Formats: sequence, structure tokens, C-alpha cells
Amino acid sequence: MTAVFSHGRLRLYLLKLLDDGPKHGYELIRLLEDRFLGLYAPSAGTIYPRLQRLEAEGLVSHTAAGGRKTYGITDAGRDELRQRAGELTTLEADIAASVADLSTLAGEIRSEVSGSVRDLKRELSAAARQTRRTRWEPPAPPPGPAAANGPRAGLLDEFDQRLAAFTAEVGRLARARQFSDTQLRTAIRLLDGALDGLRRLLR
Repeated sequence: MTAVFSHGRLRLYLLKLLDDGPKHGYELIRLLEDRFLGLYAPSAGTIYPRLQRLEAEGLVSHTAAGGRKTYGITDAGRDELRQRAGELTTLEADIAASVADLSTLAGEIRSEVSGSVRDLKRELSAAARQTRRTRWEPPAPPPGPAAANGPRAGLLDEFDQRLAAFTAEVGRLARARQFSDTQLRTAIRLLDGALDGLRRLLR
């Protein structure tokens, strides 16, 4: 759970969301995710126990339909919101600041990932050129024009195609996904490992 919701503040914010109208648990999760621009989303294991405690305290109630519980705020819940209006104002300001910080961090991570992808592409391209010069070019021109189109040229074409497809796919994934810190560190380690393996192979 993000630090802005420490010390029971998520409980207060759930009351605020329910004051806008009845909602089921996953609607509350989506609203929180939207509020944090997709950079944070609480789990069901975070939301539902708090809803149950709020209900036990008489601050929310629920109706069930189609196997799904819809929660609504009670008069006692609205009284608590009014009594804690100052806390709620502070919480909203803290959420706005947290979203700004998370957005900045996400931008820095995206830049780092994009830079890693560009570096990998440059190094792989350099390795391909070096390989072409040192391993796939024979020391003397082979007799006849057919040699230029032999098996090694075919392998070189395949290598270039695989390299282009790989870098394009890595770039697409980096742009399309909102990576967690753990996923980003793992992805960077995988890229570094792949590059190290190619360096060893091409020595």
C-alpha cells in the first residue's frame, strides 16, 4: 500500500469514494488506480477487509446481487466524513503530491529503460558489424560470384532480421507496459545477461 494511505487514511478515502455513490469493491480499486494515473492500485486483499471493518463499525452497509456486494455509505459514515473534513483535505493534497512524485519517477524509469534498449541495440549492431568483418568474411575472396550468396550470407541475413525483431519487440514492451520496479530491474538484468552472452560468443 502506498505510504500516503498509512495510519488508517485509506479507510477515510474509501468513505469519501462511497459518499459519491454505492460501489462494489473492484469499482473502488479502479477508482483508486485512476486517481493515481495507473501507477498504484490496491489489491482486493487490501480493500475488502477494510470494507468489512467499516461495515462492522456501521459506517457502510452492503447489498448483494448476482454474487456481488455493493457497498454504500451510511449516515454514520457521512457524519465521520464531516468530522474529519480537514483530514480529508490534507489527504487529497498528499495524494496529489504523491501522484506528481510517482509520475516523475515513472518518467525517469521509462527514460532509463529506453536508454538501455538503445544501448543494447547499438552494442548488438556493433557486434554484428564486427562479426561480419572478422568471422564471416573469408581472408581471401572465394572463387566465383556464387560464394557471396552462400550459407554464411544467409545466416547473416537471418541474424540481422532477428536483431531487428528483438529490438523492436523490446521497445514495444517497454513503451506499452507500466513496469514495477522489480520487473524493471529483472528486465535490465536480462538485457545485460543477453549482451554478456553475445560478447562471450563473439570473442
